[in-house]
Amino acid sequence: MSKPLFPDVSVNGQEISAADIAAEAQNHNAPKGKPGWAWRAGARALVIRELLLQEARKRDLQPHPAELEPGKFETEDESLIRDVLDLAMTPVVPTADEIAQVYAAKPDMFRAPTLYEPSHILFAADPADTEARLDANKKALAALATVKSSPKDFANLAKELSDCPSRDMGGQLGQLVSGDTVPEFEAAMDKMTVGETSPDPVPTRYGIHILRLDAIAVGDVLPLERVQDQISEMLEKAGWATAANAFVQSLVAKAEITGVDMAAAA
Repeated sequence: MSKPLFPDVSVNGQEISAADIAAEAQNHNAPKGKPGWAWRAGARALVIRELLLQEARKRDLQPHPAELEPGKFETEDESLIRDVLDLAMTPVVPTADEIAQVYAAKPDMFRAPTLYEPSHILFAADPADTEARLDANKKALAALATVKSSPKDFANLAKELSDCPSRDMGGQLGQLVSGDTVPEFEAAMDKMTVGETSPDPVPTRYGIHILRLDAIAVGDVLPLERVQDQISEMLEKAGWATAANAFVQSLVAKAEITGVDMAAAA
């Protein structure tokens, strides 16, 4: 008899079905060349979920689903998992010294928003439409070659070719601050100097852009008193994640688990 591709998985005698694992595996992108990775990641995730639900039942917890947004509530299982984690861990409030150390180590993380004044020519194309993206990129390369040979023609090309309403202003987008545009567009601006046109077309979810940076004002580093609450929240979240992982690993260590190696999840 041939050996099954994937073994049965159980947690303290409670079986986790292959169908449930297959469904969960779709949420885990497998590295290239590693068949079975997503299945194992999905199995580990469901083992952890089952351990937390078993712990909730052991503590005789009752579900009280919270409202996540208007009209949308947690499932009963999500409610139980949240409650058991809240009960199992004691929140640790970061000290003033710990907050100051984070600020001193990386002050550049805590800047006021950067102000940009870009201009662009957009060749719109849906990322899902490969043919349209290739066509947009071809048009962008041709237009970029013209801009490189004659920078003064940027505005006229924008009026003629751009698929953005900014074409009426010669491609000028006005003043933008950090977060106003999509990350890939902002990342391209951050690499440029004032007056520079990006040497290559800039792809974003909206299409292919020819991008020129007309002005930039990098935000100043904010004083500690302005960002200490932000740093405190960041440290609390990191501490919570570390404590939650330690709690889960303690459950794994005490459990009888078959069918999947949980050591790889540590």
